[in-house]
Amino acid sequence: MSLSAPDRERVVEELGREPTRAEAALFENLWSEHCAYRSSRPLLSAFESEGEQVVIGPGDDAAVVALPDDELYVTFGIESHNHPSYVDPYDGAATGVGGIVRDTLSMGAYPIALLDSLYFGAFDREHSQYLFDGVVEGIADYGNAIGVPTVGGSLAFHEGYEGNPLVNVACVGLLSPDRLLTAEAQRTGNELVLVGNATGRDGLGGASFASEDLGEDAATEDRPAVQVGDPYAEKRLIEANEALVDESLVESARDLGAAGLGGASSELVAKGECGARIDLEAVHQREPGMNALEILLAESQERMCYEVAPENTERVAAIADRFDLGCSVIGEVTDGNYTCTFDGETVVDVPAEFLADGAPANDLPAEQPPEPTRDLPETALDTAFERVIGDPNTASREWIYRQYDHEVGLRTARGPGDDSAVLAIQETGTGLALSAGAEPNWTAADPHAGARAIALENATNLAAKGAMPLAAVDCLNGGNPEKPEVYGGFSAIVDGLAWMCDALSVPVVGGNVSLYNDSAAGAIPPTPTIAMLGARDGYDAPPTELSGDGTLLVIGDRALAGHEGGLGGSAYLDTTGGTDRFPTLPEEPHALIETLADVANHDGTLAVHDASHGGLAVTLAEMVSPAAGADVALDGPASAAEQLFHEQPGRAIVETTTPDAVREAFVDIAPVHEIGTATDTGRLDLATDDGDLSFAAGTIAERRAVLDRAMN
Repeated sequence: MSLSAPDRERVVEELGREPTRAEAALFENLWSEHCAYRSSRPLLSAFESEGEQVVIGPGDDAAVVALPDDELYVTFGIESHNHPSYVDPYDGAATGVGGIVRDTLSMGAYPIALLDSLYFGAFDREHSQYLFDGVVEGIADYGNAIGVPTVGGSLAFHEGYEGNPLVNVACVGLLSPDRLLTAEAQRTGNELVLVGNATGRDGLGGASFASEDLGEDAATEDRPAVQVGDPYAEKRLIEANEALVDESLVESARDLGAAGLGGASSELVAKGECGARIDLEAVHQREPGMNALEILLAESQERMCYEVAPENTERVAAIADRFDLGCSVIGEVTDGNYTCTFDGETVVDVPAEFLADGAPANDLPAEQPPEPTRDLPETALDTAFERVIGDPNTASREWIYRQYDHEVGLRTARGPGDDSAVLAIQETGTGLALSAGAEPNWTAADPHAGARAIALENATNLAAKGAMPLAAVDCLNGGNPEKPEVYGGFSAIVDGLAWMCDALSVPVVGGNVSLYNDSAAGAIPPTPTIAMLGARDGYDAPPTELSGDGTLLVIGDRALAGHEGGLGGSAYLDTTGGTDRFPTLPEEPHALIETLADVANHDGTLAVHDASHGGLAVTLAEMVSPAAGADVALDGPASAAEQLFHEQPGRAIVETTTPDAVREAFVDIAPVHEIGTATDTGRLDLATDDGDLSFAAGTIAERRAVLDRAMN
């Protein structure tokens, strides 16, 4: 990829001359889709990013949100590492974790949790399993080594990801208000200090690589654009950053990610309306003979750029040395242009703001996706049930999360496998609930409605643990935006996500956009991964598994209430064939979520489980255990298939000893249906108008162990 003719003309007009080779490469990377959001920027104003608890919203390395007591802040960020994870699944995924953790460090926070949302081609394909195995291993090895627990996320297999998997990683950090940093240069005369690993040639052109379609030979041709991580250096960097913030030695900070040193340093000073003088030869390097362009744009990992007052640089160097990290004073903040010198010559001399923010937005045509038609299969109920609970998209994720150390740090009250993770913030007695993910079948069926559903489902996951949502970040993944049908689908997911977050009063405080996720296999489905955090008093959240002692209620199910439903986007249609429109969503989503969170904290509530992927069939299958079963009867105007398998989000199954109190709580908010009782049989017994089903918990667990059987 090179600087386009229109962009070069714009640069020449601004500079009054032809750019140098280093300048042209900087503009190419910083004006790429990956860095400048040229195609998505016009759409992002749809998101509401302000709120009572929002301290720092979009535009910094990570967002900052105050917990309800305002005594502590949490940072929240999400990034994609999609193209690198196709070329090299292990290092691509590992360095994705490292990058989002450093975004957390640059705000002055200590990382306390990771969430990963992973998307691969059809599970029965050998290459999908190869990528899946490498990505999970990369995340596990890096996260475990740095001591940050991976507590949740999502997984999906869809043929649309065959040539372009997605790896989206979110990180949460914790800090007190007095430790807050930003990526905005504070004053001229301060030094710019590079701390961390030495700079090599790995990751060259990573930002521009992430802004173009993947070719058939990407796994070999694009390998130099993939960074190589060192988690043990990252762990030392985490602790060094903590020491630097403890001693108030840092004025501002930015991690070195896309476009390397050139990206981090120019964006840092541009946000502060300053310039910089950079001496590229002062950068500590690990390879001989590096030229100016390589030093500027290499994306070598585990590096931070700090703004430091001149009198503190020696102390910063001493702390770096204590943690066996390299340290270079590479320049200073100025009130002029962003300049870089190398070998006695000025190789870059441009206005920092023009470099960081001067890329023009793209005005692209969009075609709206067609409405799905209804074409339902005729499949025996028992066959459909076994296919759906044995589908890789609804199967047990235990093979993944048992590779993660999700309890390191001693904060994990609810970990992977639950609706949402819950972290114990012991300092204030707050439970921090976390959920992340998307469902490509939903957005493939209906991008706008599917995106709204994804936001609602993540909020329902939090409410099922008794937490109210505070804020969200998103990772908006799409194909080549220059194709009108792709841009139309992408526009629809942005509008849908923004609509539902606004309806839920959940500010979207940050995020990431990843476009050009196209390959020889075609474009990916529009994929709006969202990570959402919420808070509750205490961290003793209700479990997902049944206790065996309560009444079973379904909250918010429109099909059971007699409304016309829809099976569009469901695992049922994905496994049996057919099409349908997406289900209609609840009319009062905010009130529903607020009430469900309250009900989850009732004394009579024994278990709560969000009902979404796989419908009520999978939800009930996940709730039974050898110690507790369920005796369920479904009837009504909808077919048994629709009642069991439709995937309308905003629903939950509640096991309770006080069903009347639950019904009263939801009056005029959402329908409540009693479907049976929990038992001590260890079986799921289902009676429907189209036949009865009965499965032991052990049989269900065996059917759902699809990943274990294939990957071990």
